[in-house]
Amino acid sequence: MSRRGLLAVCLLLLASCKRPPPADADAGTDAGALAEGPLDAGPHASLKTPETLPDDAVAEVHPLAVCDAKGGAPLDAARDYYDAGHYAEALSCAAQAAALEPDLAAAHAERGAALAALNREPEAQLAYARALAIDPGDADALLGAAHLYAVQLPSTRERDELGALYAERGLSQPSTPPELVPSLALVAAMAFNDLGQADQALDRAAIVLAREPGNAEAKYEKALALFELCRFREAKVAFASLLKDKDRAAHAHQHLGLLLERDGQWAKAEDHFQKARALEPEDFPPPPLPSPDEFKAQVTRALADLPADMRRDLEGVPVATEEIPSEDDLLANQPPLSPTILGLFRGPSLQEPCDGSETPCRSVALYRRNLARAVRTPEELREQIRVTLLHEIGHLRGEDDEELAARGLE
Repeated sequence: MSRRGLLAVCLLLLASCKRPPPADADAGTDAGALAEGPLDAGPHASLKTPETLPDDAVAEVHPLAVCDAKGGAPLDAARDYYDAGHYAEALSCAAQAAALEPDLAAAHAERGAALAALNREPEAQLAYARALAIDPGDADALLGAAHLYAVQLPSTRERDELGALYAERGLSQPSTPPELVPSLALVAAMAFNDLGQADQALDRAAIVLAREPGNAEAKYEKALALFELCRFREAKVAFASLLKDKDRAAHAHQHLGLLLERDGQWAKAEDHFQKARALEPEDFPPPPLPSPDEFKAQVTRALADLPADMRRDLEGVPVATEEIPSEDDLLANQPPLSPTILGLFRGPSLQEPCDGSETPCRSVALYRRNLARAVRTPEELREQIRVTLLHEIGHLRGEDDEELAARGLE
């Protein structure tokens, strides 16, 4: 198998390194809605530099081994070592190739691939940046960088956006080798789903499945996109088909629970939730779900703790507590809002006149079950209620989701 073909296979396999976004963290980013955004946990690993050491400490140097190219070119040897899973040797030879030809994008892309495989993400970021500065269209560098940002690193909006941009650039270039198209499309689908752009995620998953009908990761991204687009009947079929997939069964059970919950089938929904917890307890811990009365009391306390100017803006704007979003509310926007939104502002902003006969014309809803599933402890729930209120008040004042995200209220 060619180096490029093997890279595509490796990236498809590595997709499982990124936990599929659980149902309680799916983003709904349309105006008026708030869903939990993933926390920025930072890179998995970073090299300690002299600046991070105490003044009297000396940084220990660990030089790379000399590249054993076995009589061939260092870049070819790096690719062979990478294909064999010998990433340290691949890095040594890729570094030598880059030293011999500093303006060769392929050498820096190969360094990036080896560094990423060794979980040296900050260095991999620089290697891919250099490769793409030399040749913005290098397909291997685009795929490697897209995977690094959208899949390997902990998810944040900026990383997912960058990963999607790299993947989309690779897909848009006629020079991209056909064997890389499924991998680029899969990374794009994952990034778009994490960004709440389910319509684009669905399109990219379709590209993968047209070429690889059995690709389980693409099937999952398709199912997730259908759920986010409120195509619930299709989503139910899609997730049911993943129940026997050991890598995705927990997420399939969780989403089937959410779908059955929407149908009012509470007992069946809870059965699926329990199966998801049993399969992946770390991803799906029991939510700190307060009773409806307790939840309403928590929201009342959070409202009382708001600054005076926010309480004034909310005068005449009812704040309701609800179980989950109604289908009417979700489908009132195009594309639809995510079923996992934590809160919703309805109506025009304070700067706009009220239209129609609805009284009051503005309102806020907070969703008990979605909020409880977005956190792990009662303390986190109280904080998330506060943040959700701040988000919806931002919409009341006329801010859109991009502005709110820039202020840390995504």
